[in-house]
Amino acid sequence: MGEIAGPLGAALGLAVASGLSLYGTAFVTGLVIRMGWVQLAPAFASLGVLADPVVLGVAGVLFAVEFLADKIPVVDSLWDTVHTVIRPVGGALIASRALGELSPAAEVLALLLLGGATLATHAAKATTRLAVNASPEPVSNILISLAENGLVAGVVWMVLTHPLLALGAGLVAVVLAVMLTVWLARRALRALGRLWHGRAADPPGAAGAG
Repeated sequence: MGEIAGPLGAALGLAVASGLSLYGTAFVTGLVIRMGWVQLAPAFASLGVLADPVVLGVAGVLFAVEFLADKIPVVDSLWDTVHTVIRPVGGALIASRALGELSPAAEVLALLLLGGATLATHAAKATTRLAVNASPEPVSNILISLAENGLVAGVVWMVLTHPLLALGAGLVAVVLAVMLTVWLARRALRALGRLWHGRAADPPGAAGAG
């Protein structure tokens, strides 16, 4: 059972982390493997491609750009919008490496499920950051961004050292991400509804009609 649960936990953990930062997940995972900070289990040998100097360099550059971009509210929201497609696809591809060789049918199924997990995390991140970015002060945005960076590093460490723990944490994270996204979306829709009804009840020129 552990032989299956371990790779599943690693894959799910990487998918969840990719929803927060695709490039950060790729870079941190590759760096940890490259530097030998964690003894990579044989089952995760296929993740070694992330430690390739070219892959590591490209991921590092993109992560550096993202690190700066998500500290600027307007740029951060635009960045998240563009990555609504990129993160699920990239996250599924990276996470599936933890599963090793799969049959074609199992590989397609894994990519769909892992892409969905990445999308759930990305949606929760993007909606939360959109709400935070609306605040005029920049401190909260920067603090949340740094917290996300730290969370990505923590999840990668968990994936490579305690994949069974990553499985449980990943399942909880996906459920919470979906719930948070739905809650924030409902709040946004209610706010838009109040704004719409308020304007409809006060047509142009009504205030000066008397």
